[in-house]
Amino acid sequence: MTECNQEQLKKKCPCTYSSCSRLGKCCECIEYHLKMRELPGCVFAKISKEAESSYNRSFEYFANLVLGK
Repeated sequence: MTECNQEQLKKKCPCTYSSCSRLGKCCECIEYHLKMRELPGCVFAKISKEAESSYNRSFEYFANLVLGK
């Protein structure tokens, strides 16, 4: 497995919650959000800037966005 370059990932991360301690630490971020029945902000950023900046990370919100609701 290749090593994560956290500084490079931090620069590329589309999450707007810049004070997050997991920024650039994708494995920690994914683990944290899945435990809370959520998806990370980067997933929402692929849909739209507005979806990401809502800070609603729930599975349900994501499903509604994908379904166009």
